[in-house]
Amino acid sequence: MVKGNLNERQDTMPKYVIERESPDAGKSSAEDLRAVAQESCAVLQKLGTDIQWVQSYVTDDKIYCVYIARDEEIVREHAKQGGFPANRISKVRTIIDPSTAEA
Repeated sequence: MVKGNLNERQDTMPKYVIERESPDAGKSSAEDLRAVAQESCAVLQKLGTDIQWVQSYVTDDKIYCVYIARDEEIVREHAKQGGFPANRISKVRTIIDPSTAEA
């Protein structure tokens, strides 16, 4: 289990979007996705509270993951230890949503 409140980490650590090239990712079975998620969580537990997986989006040939992390280096270390591609890591500068139009 990851220690610390998610909202506290969001306030103190940046968010990253990781683009992982994964041919036929959209055809992955529930069992395949569960195995990947379990491996990711095992690595996260080893790395401690400086990184947290928020969620991932699976498309036909890529997986986009959202992480809260101390820095890009620990995101790369997570990918390395888990055997996951990390083809592009982008630091989120700001977040907008429909409520942004109301400001």
